[in-house]
Amino acid sequence: MRVSRVETAANYVILVGFALFALAPVLTIVLTSVSAPLGETGGLHLSNYVDAWTVGGFGRSLGNSVAVAAIVVSLATALAILAGYAFGTMRFRGSTVLFYLFLLGLMIPTEATIIPLFFDLRTLGLTDTYLAIAMPQVAQSVAFGTFWLRSQFRALPTSLVEAAALDGAGPLQALVRILVPASKPAIVTMVVLVFMWTWNEFLIALIMAPSGSLRTAPLGLANFQGQYTAETALLAAGAVIVALPTVILFLFLQRHFIRGMLEGVAK
Repeated sequence: MRVSRVETAANYVILVGFALFALAPVLTIVLTSVSAPLGETGGLHLSNYVDAWTVGGFGRSLGNSVAVAAIVVSLATALAILAGYAFGTMRFRGSTVLFYLFLLGLMIPTEATIIPLFFDLRTLGLTDTYLAIAMPQVAQSVAFGTFWLRSQFRALPTSLVEAAALDGAGPLQALVRILVPASKPAIVTMVVLVFMWTWNEFLIALIMAPSGSLRTAPLGLANFQGQYTAETALLAAGAVIVALPTVILFLFLQRHFIRGMLEGVAK
């Protein structure tokens, strides 16, 4: 069926309209971040970013977020690949029940478990540590990653694993050499999503590090907002600084991310 030029033009107009609607809040924050602070004349004030970085102490909070994200993403990705491989390609007794047990991590909200988990970790002397902030998020991310990669590995042709077995490759070799490269878009999609969730996590970092010594980027921005409520330009600059790592990661991996999302929809 041929599409007329009018229909094509209408589609582009609608898409551009939705794009502008989605980008309008982002552009507003970016423009506000370079506007004149209180008591200064108009113009382009890139110094707002320097002031926000210095006054808000975002260097330390961003470093804490990077450390937590590195722990969560690396552990969750490795464990999710192994669990997804087991549930997606192997048949063993109790696999269905065990898989639904994994899914409980997606069904139970953080708010329902955060307080008892805090007391457990405090008893073990783990509060105010990176592990206290990272491990609950690892558990949540593994639940999602297992669900995501199980579908991915099940969708791959079984002939890949059979061919690897005929060539003398064991299960782990087949996973590392064949299934993981074939599932790269799905794995990259999971990594981006887990990184975004970890970077934006507020409640766990707030509860598990009560002293404030390991304040992550969202907590740093909230603390900065409490001090400079009237300085909208500095607040916007701080928001851009906190959001920038996620944007950069997405821009670098967007091709694999979009491909992985489209493959997931197709399945």
